[in-house]
Amino acid sequence: MTEAVLHGRVALVTGGARGIGAAISQTLVALGAKVVIADNGTGIDGVGTDAAIAAGFAAGLNGNAVAYTETLSSPESAGAAVKCAIDNFGAIDIVVNNAAILRDAFIFKANTDNWDAVVRNNLSVPYYVLAAATPYMRDQAKNGRGGGKWGRIINIVSSAGLYGNFGQSAYASAKAGLFGLTRVVALDMARSGVTCNAVAPFAATRVTDIIQPANESQAQYKERALRIAPKHVATLAATLASDAAQTITGQLFAVRGREVFLLSQPRPIARIANAERDWAVADLGAALQRDAAGKFTDATTDLEAFNTEPYV
Repeated sequence: MTEAVLHGRVALVTGGARGIGAAISQTLVALGAKVVIADNGTGIDGVGTDAAIAAGFAAGLNGNAVAYTETLSSPESAGAAVKCAIDNFGAIDIVVNNAAILRDAFIFKANTDNWDAVVRNNLSVPYYVLAAATPYMRDQAKNGRGGGKWGRIINIVSSAGLYGNFGQSAYASAKAGLFGLTRVVALDMARSGVTCNAVAPFAATRVTDIIQPANESQAQYKERALRIAPKHVATLAATLASDAAQTITGQLFAVRGREVFLLSQPRPIARIANAERDWAVADLGAALQRDAAGKFTDATTDLEAFNTEPYV
């Protein structure tokens, strides 16, 4: 990938001033893009704001970035973030939905206010941003901006939304929903040449910092994750934003250090049918045990599934 592979492109990165978002923002700028850093400086639990975080980060990118420090929790504010890109840099070519909050609790101790806050920030906000950005991206494709049909959407999901993890009903549900949104947007935008992919990252972030290991395996996972720099996630995101990924859309990736995984997606792995009559409960139960035996998904969490030494 050459240094100017994203020259002339304009990106919007949510949660773009810290952690993985900051690494993505810096990498996009290094490759020639202009970036709107959409980050209101909230805590990992979504409490409080600090506009100085994004403002200071953007100022350090040598005129190649501007900060948008309002919350994105309404369609209007998300639309204003997109307009910020257009007003400052003339277009919106790349959207990275990265911002996320955590409010973990076992389901039997869960608080519905926390559920609403996590789902709004981690799923509704990406929807608001894409609902605002995609009309411009379609128009740009029709008008031949940047050489024709072109646009990139990258949604940062989580292995928790694919495997599940203890106490993360809100976070995992929102991230699983974000992958569903990825698939739909990939289909909706295909004729415009705008790709949409999902990335589940493994890296040292504020999310990793607050993991409370419940056993030795999870303690090892945290120790390993804290050694993985966010720059590797940024490299994959930038690759998916480049011309080299023009034909890659609707896909699910994971990245852990120098390892990149293309993940399978839910598709039938067994078919149990009765061509002669409706199933009786006893017969269907017996058929499930007989014909699906050995094919059921185990209860491994994401922490156990990726608990091996990373390439860092």
